[in-house]
Amino acid sequence: MRLHHVQVSCPAGGEDAARRFYADALGIPEVAKPPALAARGGCWFRGEQVEIHVGVEGAFAPATKAHPAFLVDDIEAVAEKIGSFGFPVTWDEEFPGYRRFYTADGNGNRVEVLAPA
Repeated sequence: MRLHHVQVSCPAGGEDAARRFYADALGIPEVAKPPALAARGGCWFRGEQVEIHVGVEGAFAPATKAHPAFLVDDIEAVAEKIGSFGFPVTWDEEFPGYRRFYTADGNGNRVEVLAPA
């Protein structure tokens, strides 16, 4: 078994904010949603080993505890790039064996980025 994708939510009209974070700041390419699902709104992003689905949620509230966690090779470069797009970077040294930080996507959902120490 392996994970196929993670879905996070956005409010109606939050797709551009999601694109700015997942495609622009993280560099995960956007892919077309299947036509039957595209009418629901949202957007999908797919890289070599990661897939994120952003779905529109009517009574949207950002996820502040639940989160996707991205394992990266060069955490400093990712932190710098995310910060250059204006997203917050909050370092946390409490996970043994890893360096990590938290940020929030364009719709306020918590996101973790980590790398082996």
